[in-house]
Amino acid sequence: MELLLIRHALPLRVETRDGSAADPALSPVGREQARRLAAWLAGEHVDALYTSPLRRARETAAPLERSFGLRARVEPGVREYDAERDHYIPLEELKAQDPAAWRAFVSGGMYEGIDRDAFERGVVGSLETIAAAHRGERVAVVCHGGVINVWAAHVLGLGPTPFFEPLYTSVSRFLAASSGERSVASLNEASHLRAQALRDAAAPPQGADGDALADGGAV
Repeated sequence: MELLLIRHALPLRVETRDGSAADPALSPVGREQARRLAAWLAGEHVDALYTSPLRRARETAAPLERSFGLRARVEPGVREYDAERDHYIPLEELKAQDPAAWRAFVSGGMYEGIDRDAFERGVVGSLETIAAAHRGERVAVVCHGGVINVWAAHVLGLGPTPFFEPLYTSVSRFLAASSGERSVASLNEASHLRAQALRDAAAPPQGADGDALADGGAV
């Protein structure tokens, strides 16, 4: 079977005041990224669609539901490691505003206070369950950068994660044989964003929040 792991589109920055979990919606740029993703994948046959329960993933999955004619199934096991934190700051925004904090975060701080082993077991277990339930099919899972890193590292036999940065709405494809073999078909497909970025280069259109619709957000 073929497993398509799709990172969510660009969300808003959220910092809660009461300590509750931050669960941001997509930004205007993110909604446009999700629309382009769905248009790009519309020609592919997909047998099943899953999504993380987090809002940024569910909103990214919504245009895919319409394109594929499927209802997304919510899979708690592919939510991001930081789902319970009281803030969400897009990494490229953190990098631009506070490079030192960004370096500390990506060099290991991202897992501070997180049971990393439990997170990795949960991700791998959930995706293996999905693979086993859809033998011979193509399945899309809208999830998160940390989730995609964990699964890719598992397939490649790497560690520790993360080892690459999935672009917003990028597609990474994996093959899962019924005999147990797992392999990588591609990582970080995002031509639906790059092609538009080339057309927009002379005069990038502005989203409602003033951000240009560039190449997917991740820097």
